[in-house]
Amino acid sequence: MPALLAADPRVDTPPSPRGREARVADRREVISVRAALGFVALAVADDAFVHPEQGTAAEDHVVSGILPLAIAGVLALVYPRLRAGARGAIAIVAGLLAATAGVADGYRHVVVDRMAGDDLTAMLAALAGAVLIGLGVHTLWSTRRLDERPLRRYLRRTGVALLAGVATIFALVPTTIAIVATHRAREPVPAADLGRPYEHVSFTTADDLRLQGWYVPSVNGAAIVLSPGRRGPIPHARLLARHGYGLLLFDRRGEGESDGDFNAYGWGGDADLKAAIGFLSRRPDVDPQRIGGLGLSVGGEMLLETAAEDTRLRAVVSEGGSVRSIAEHWDDPALSDLRTPVTPLLAQTAAVAILAGEAPPPSLVDLVDDISPRSVLFIRGLDGQPAEQLNRAFYDRAGEHKELWEVPGAGHTAAITARPDDYAARVVGFFDRALRERR
Repeated sequence: MPALLAADPRVDTPPSPRGREARVADRREVISVRAALGFVALAVADDAFVHPEQGTAAEDHVVSGILPLAIAGVLALVYPRLRAGARGAIAIVAGLLAATAGVADGYRHVVVDRMAGDDLTAMLAALAGAVLIGLGVHTLWSTRRLDERPLRRYLRRTGVALLAGVATIFALVPTTIAIVATHRAREPVPAADLGRPYEHVSFTTADDLRLQGWYVPSVNGAAIVLSPGRRGPIPHARLLARHGYGLLLFDRRGEGESDGDFNAYGWGGDADLKAAIGFLSRRPDVDPQRIGGLGLSVGGEMLLETAAEDTRLRAVVSEGGSVRSIAEHWDDPALSDLRTPVTPLLAQTAAVAILAGEAPPPSLVDLVDDISPRSVLFIRGLDGQPAEQLNRAFYDRAGEHKELWEVPGAGHTAAITARPDDYAARVVGFFDRALRERR
């Protein structure tokens, strides 16, 4: 009878001694994980406190530096006390985040420019991240349970997979996006043909950051700020230069040759644009009552916020504006009745706020009415990003002197290439009307 029971496949067999040992963190595993977390912590400290971005200081990165260091310290401390599944998951998640930051801020900077500042420790953190991922996968594989009935085993694994999928969608991916959005490597700024000669200029923001840019002097007494950066708006600058407008293109904070920390969503960018408007208002070739702005994507979003706050900006063209935080998400017409408080943008907005050390800006839908009675033109490419439907909400909430142009066949910020003649007529005509000479 005992022999028959032992041969019966329905009877659970105990896990192998190797499996039992693998479920407990061994000394080599703990040392490896702690060493990898140490390299990640070194990169965080270097980025925040030893080599902060030009124009910033260590005290500007207290939250974005201390919080990740504290998390790494806690993980290193409690790691040996965790069950195998938790250890594997934590190692993989920490590894993915470290590798993302290291590649975005370290390896990429070396590729597009040169090694400088915290690039070395960032690259070491990326390697440490790869080690953590490998350790996590090995831990999960070597400690998988084989001592359950098949049905129970597959149900449990399905539940774990579903939970991991939800966590990935609502926490891991948004946090990864936030890391890239606040740690993009700087790129050198090549010379460009703007249609007319330009001057190299610089100006200072209210929070004492030095921004670098180009200025094309005005022929007609009016001037336009173009945003963002000195790369994307070049075709638009050439168009406006042909019609005599003064043009200011500049690197926003954390970009190109300007001071500050980068934020892909333009949080805090209104301070940069207010400084740019101040620069133009002091130019002898510019009438301070004839200053406008043209922005693409995040540049348009920053200009809408700035125009709502600063009446010196008399007219704005915003192309491709959409969602920059959870605030605009709730006003997105594409959501219709599908709005829910559970959205990945919650974690993404929180992560960006922590890493940027800055509170999220208010919803643009709530701000655009403050632009009136000054003029605003919203442009949306119908083949662009789905979130660009938000321009409908912008237009509906804006006051008087507003226009909405929805461009068939145009991708994101590509109306000027999809409909060049129509673009010239609409945009130049808009600025000609809004910034006509005051008498």
